[in-house]
Amino acid sequence: MSSPTRGPSGPAENAGPPHAHEENTLKADAFSQLKLLDVQELDSRADQLRHRLDHLPEAQELAALAAERADVDGRHRDARVVVDDLVREQKKADADVEQVKSRRVRDQDRMDRGLVTSPKDLERMGQELVSLARRISELEDLELEVMERLEAAQDEHERLGRRLTEIDARIDELTRSRDAAAAVVTEQLAAATAERKVTATGVPADLLALYDKLRAQKGGVGAAVLRARRCSGCSLELTSADLGTIAKTPLDEVVRCEECNRILVRTAESGI
Repeated sequence: MSSPTRGPSGPAENAGPPHAHEENTLKADAFSQLKLLDVQELDSRADQLRHRLDHLPEAQELAALAAERADVDGRHRDARVVVDDLVREQKKADADVEQVKSRRVRDQDRMDRGLVTSPKDLERMGQELVSLARRISELEDLELEVMERLEAAQDEHERLGRRLTEIDARIDELTRSRDAAAAVVTEQLAAATAERKVTATGVPADLLALYDKLRAQKGGVGAAVLRARRCSGCSLELTSADLGTIAKTPLDEVVRCEECNRILVRTAESGI
C-alpha cells in the first residue's frame, strides 16, 4: 500500500482511506477471516434470492395484466352504457315507426271504407298518406342506422368481455406459477439465512460488526478476497508497494483495501 504524503515539516497528511497497518486495533485469526468470506458469499446469495423474489417474471407480467385489465374493464363498462343507450334509442325509433304506420293504416282504412266523401278531404288525405309514407321511410332509415350502431356496440362489448375473460384466466395461471416460484425462492432464502446465522457464529463480533457496516455502505459487499494481487471487491490490482505492506502485516491483523476500503482477506492465491 502507498504511504501517506508528508509535508515539509514532516507530519503525515491523510491522502485517502486509512492504511491497513494503521488500523491495527482490529485483529482476527486467519480462519475467522476466511469464515467472513463464507458469510459474504451467503449474504450475496441471499441478496440475489431477494432480488429474484422481487423481480419474478410472473410478477412483472401480472403487473402489466393488472394495468391492461383496468383499462379493458373501464372500456367494457363504457361499452355497456353505449349499448343501453342505443337499446333505448332503438325502442324509440321502433315506436316512432309504428306510430306513423298506425296513422297511415287508419287513414287508408277510412278512405277504403268510404268514410271520406268530400273531394277536398280525399285530396288532402291522399297527400297526407304520401307524406306519411315518406316519413315512415325516413324513420325506418333511422331505425336501421340505430340497429347497425347497436350491433357494432354489442360486438365491441362482447369483444371486451372476452378479453376480460382471457386476462382473468391468464392472471389465475400466472398467480399459481408465481406463487410456486416464490415458494421455491423463499425456501432457498430461508436456507441461506439459516446457514449464514450458523457460519457467522464463528466470526468475532467486532469483525462482523465492521463487515456489516461496510456491507451496508458498499452495495452489499463488505469483505473481499485478495486474489492474484487484485481486490475482488473493486477489481483493482494493488501496487507492489501495497502488496509489500500487506505481506509484512501479521496474519491475525485485519487489512483493508486501499481503494475501496473493504475488508481484504488474504489467501494462498493472493500473490504475496
